[in-house]
Amino acid sequence: MQRYTRWQDLPQSARGASVAMGNFDGIHLGHRSIIEEARKHGPLGVVTFEPHPRELFSPSKTPFRLMNAEARANRLDKLGVEKLFELPFDLALAGMSAEDFAREILHEGLGVSHVTVGQDFCFGHKRSGNGETLRELGGRFGFGVTLAPLVAFEGVEVSSTAIRRALSEGRPRDAARMLGHAHRIEGPVLHGDKRGRDLGFPTANMSVSGLHLPKLGVYAVRVDVLTGPQAGSYGGVASLGVRPMFGENAPNLETFIFDFKGDLYGQHLSVALIDYLRPELRFDGLPALIAQMQADSDRAREILAAE
Repeated sequence: MQRYTRWQDLPQSARGASVAMGNFDGIHLGHRSIIEEARKHGPLGVVTFEPHPRELFSPSKTPFRLMNAEARANRLDKLGVEKLFELPFDLALAGMSAEDFAREILHEGLGVSHVTVGQDFCFGHKRSGNGETLRELGGRFGFGVTLAPLVAFEGVEVSSTAIRRALSEGRPRDAARMLGHAHRIEGPVLHGDKRGRDLGFPTANMSVSGLHLPKLGVYAVRVDVLTGPQAGSYGGVASLGVRPMFGENAPNLETFIFDFKGDLYGQHLSVALIDYLRPELRFDGLPALIAQMQADSDRAREILAAE
């Protein structure tokens, strides 16, 4: 997959794509339907925005993203996207009229052949344009436009908002059904305090900064080690939380990978939340904590074996 972070002065090879356009946070089933429709009309591309527009307009609010830009790119690559255009979303782009966006970016900059968006898509200054606006502008500038229908799950529209709610309520399986895949947290393994190693459960520690926080607690997980000599897929159990027993309050993800030996510092992991086991607890002492960690591991192995 070719990845571009600008629309100006692109090589000729980047032009002519049939693009799916949107924020694609989580790349859920609704997003997948837009991408699959775009695939029908030519070389497949995706137009998205970085940072997410909500981060520009509401930077102080609680983090809401289901995935960072790198995780989104990894998922789109797996879906067979050939060209990814991550448009830098700033005040200049936000201030563009719908017509200027269609002409300067889609037509002159990217040279798209076709654009597919969801039926609820809005664009341009103060969301002044919608799908019908885009269809009219596409006719004027020479690219086709398709409005993909919304996708429902159990009678409810699939949306990033509904997925966030499911994760916040400790329902990762419901989130997975709407996503079409398990929700994943991706990033590098960071140096921690090594308490897990001392307790017999060495963990890979990852930051969750900038991401929507699922319900704090312990999860059965699938772990993909994406880089390094031990790259591969493993089972595991992970604690997402603030480690109340040790007085720490910055949330992070600590994953104990089953049947794994080796150093993962600096390597990139993708941790899929499969099932919620229990909330975070405070224990009377280390023996009780270790006993619970063993029980969590045993339960996670049972769940993963039944997958």
